[in-house]
Amino acid sequence: MQYKKSFLRDLMYKFAVYGDFLIATPFGMGNVNDTFQVTFDQGGVRLHYILQRINRNVFHNPVGVMENIDRVTSHILKKVRTARMETKKRTLRLLRDYDNKPYVQDENGDYWRAYVFIENARAYEVLETPEQAYRIAMAFGEFQKQLVDLPGGRLNETIPDFHNTPKRFERLEEAVREDVCGRAASVAAEIDFALSLKEEAGTLLRLNESGDIPERITHNDTKSNNILIDDLSGEGVCVLDLDTVMPGLSLYDFGDMVRSATNSAGEDEVDCDKVWMRFDLYEALYKGFLTAADGFMTSAEKENLPLAGKIITTEIGIRFLTDYLEGDTYFKIRRPQHNIERCRNQFKLVRSISEQMPEMMKLLKQ
Repeated sequence: MQYKKSFLRDLMYKFAVYGDFLIATPFGMGNVNDTFQVTFDQGGVRLHYILQRINRNVFHNPVGVMENIDRVTSHILKKVRTARMETKKRTLRLLRDYDNKPYVQDENGDYWRAYVFIENARAYEVLETPEQAYRIAMAFGEFQKQLVDLPGGRLNETIPDFHNTPKRFERLEEAVREDVCGRAASVAAEIDFALSLKEEAGTLLRLNESGDIPERITHNDTKSNNILIDDLSGEGVCVLDLDTVMPGLSLYDFGDMVRSATNSAGEDEVDCDKVWMRFDLYEALYKGFLTAADGFMTSAEKENLPLAGKIITTEIGIRFLTDYLEGDTYFKIRRPQHNIERCRNQFKLVRSISEQMPEMMKLLKQ
């Protein structure tokens, strides 16, 4: 969606921000929200902010989303200050409006939020080294650890059943039956492969229902590009994209790290021969996550770490497949076949994870 400069300028002036608006440019490669980097002149110094529209087609309760983010970032900031660590990179810092709300609304009823831009750190779409994987996993593990004692009751479920894999399969089966775009016949092989994984994909939820795996506060979208890595130290310093922070399972977060970070080519690669799980990155993720999370994870959580990556990769694959069958209504696409190409990419990664499961189990036993 295109926005006029004057529209974005007026939005920023609804926040309690000092200085003169200079420019706003599209930022990042997110599939859901509209995001801009905004530059202000503040006393002769140029400072940057992130301005973002919350997609109400995805997040039906934007106020609940912002309540979660406000609680989580405030809690982490207190912990960082207590530990006497630098605060400017350790968590997102929300701007507030003149009524102290962490969001503003435009004339269309859309909700917008703004963050202080974190300088001298970057997010990686594709990881380059095992050390980066280790740092990212440790940062996500630390994120979960910091929120174990979050006060104030249960967080809002910003997308109910977000990682409810059995319900994702129900949605897929419904999309196949309705076939509103007439696409099902052309992707019969992908549908058959997805349905062959249906029973295994419900394992984590069954363990949660039996009480073996507890509910925690989780990020639920732990792609490698949702962690900022400090340019100087190489440390994973700040967790981004907190829209889906809500009650969940620790294994959701680890599984999505495996899905996104170990893919040898990235999720937009159309040549599936280039796609496999890099075991060196998996091992780094495993060790990094446990470095931070070992103190609070149960034995059942640890035992199912290898399976988590396969289940979440399966889930994301069927979400791409479902969206393709439904007419590409959820994920942003850049070409007509984008969603089915993403699906095939994820299913190839599932096969690679399955092939390397013996090595993953050996690492667990060690």
